[in-house]
Amino acid sequence: PSEQSMSRSSTNILDRPLGRSGTRSAEGPVVSLSAFAYVYSELVQYHQGRAASISELERRLESAGYGVGLKVLEMTAYRAKETKRETRLMSILHFVSSSVWKSLFGKAADSLERSIDHTDEFMIIDYEPIASTFVSVPPDLGQLSADAYVSGIIAGVLDGAGFSARVTAHSVSVEEGEYTKQQGGNTAMPSGMPPRKDKAVFLVKFSPEVLLRDAALER
Repeated sequence: PSEQSMSRSSTNILDRPLGRSGTRSAEGPVVSLSAFAYVYSELVQYHQGRAASISELERRLESAGYGVGLKVLEMTAYRAKETKRETRLMSILHFVSSSVWKSLFGKAADSLERSIDHTDEFMIIDYEPIASTFVSVPPDLGQLSADAYVSGIIAGVLDGAGFSARVTAHSVSVEEGEYTKQQGGNTAMPSGMPPRKDKAVFLVKFSPEVLLRDAALER
């Protein structure tokens, strides 16, 4: 084999992009959205059969995502070749909504907002949440947030970085004109899919000690 092909084959797997459905990275094809949707649907059904309530099912999905979040933090930091860790609250939130989101879903989150009523709460908004795209919630589980798995990933990333927080996922109706998909833009949704009627809002509520530490750093 040539020196070039040997160099390509020896590329560390942590250096390879995760990519998105319908794309090819420099290292070859990536996992298709349909494959992810099938595996995630099976994961939801697995925990559904073992949960006695909607809240327990969401906790199970969050727990399943938490460990993934710890690994995603390590992988993303490795790729960025960062030698320092984030110490400020807003910095870690921007890291999650941009770098982490791009690693997982191929695009940044659509919005990062701070709660008007509660200073310890922030919202990461995704108008095209992949996790719940192909999950059909039955009527008896109408309050279930199928994006609870992603909220667990966020909590894992934040905890691993030293920012303990309670993260919950909520499905909120999109108001008319609130969000217009950019034609031909970089989107995680497959072509031909109708626009979603709801968005995923990930509510991040930081623990008091995190807020106290961040306030001390401002002095």
